[in-house]
Amino acid sequence: MINSSFLFLFYTFAVRKITPRFGMKLILLTCPEFFVEEDKILTTLFEEGLDILHLRKPDSEPVYCERLLSLMPEQYRSKIVVHDHFYLRDEFDLMGIHLSKRHPQAPASYKGPITRTCYDLQSLKEQKSQCEYILLRNIFDSISECENKASFTSDELLAAARQGIIDRHVVAEGGVSLENIEQVREYGFGGVAIRGDLWNHFDVHSQQDYKELIAHFRRLRKAASA
Repeated sequence: MINSSFLFLFYTFAVRKITPRFGMKLILLTCPEFFVEEDKILTTLFEEGLDILHLRKPDSEPVYCERLLSLMPEQYRSKIVVHDHFYLRDEFDLMGIHLSKRHPQAPASYKGPITRTCYDLQSLKEQKSQCEYILLRNIFDSISECENKASFTSDELLAAARQGIIDRHVVAEGGVSLENIEQVREYGFGGVAIRGDLWNHFDVHSQQDYKELIAHFRRLRKAASA
C-alpha cells in the first residue's frame, strides 16, 4: 500500500515539473462592514503593491460603496472588482464585476471583464474560459467563517493542476494565510485571495493605528511574489 505522504511528495514534484515558478497575484477581499479608516488602509495597501481589490460588502447600501470609492485615488480604480451594485463598475471606471451565489448573472447589457467564484472543479472547468479569473473557494478551513471547511484534499488539487484545471487563471480563496501561501503555489494557483488573515490584524471597531496590518501585508506580498 502506497503511503499518502509519499503520494503528496510525488505529485508535488510532478506539478513543479510542469508548472514554472512565478509570482502569484495578491488579491484582497474587503472587510464586509464599512469602518472609519478603510479608505486610508486600502489606499496604503495599493501603494504597498496590492494587485487587485474585491469590494465585497454584502447587503450594503450603494451610497456607502460610492463614498468609499470616491475617497480613494482614481489611479487605483482600475484594480477594483465589485461584488455588488454592478453599476459602480461603469460609474467609477472599475476593473470589472464578480459573480457569485448572491449575484450569479451579469446584467444583460454588461460587456466588461467578469470574475467568478466556484466551489468545485467541475464548475471551474465550465466557467474558466468565460472569466478573467476564477476564485476557487474553500481551499483550506476558513479563517473568518469557521463553518466553512476545506472542500478539497491535497491529492485532488495536485491532480487538478496536472490536468491543467488549476492554472494561472485560478485564484485560491478560503483560509489562505502567510503560513500556507507556499502550499498554494505548489497546487499551481495563479494567485491568492486574502481576507481573514489580513483583517485579523486590525480591529475595525476600536483601532486607528494600522501599522501592524500593513506590516503583515508586506509579509504576504513578499511570500506571494517569491
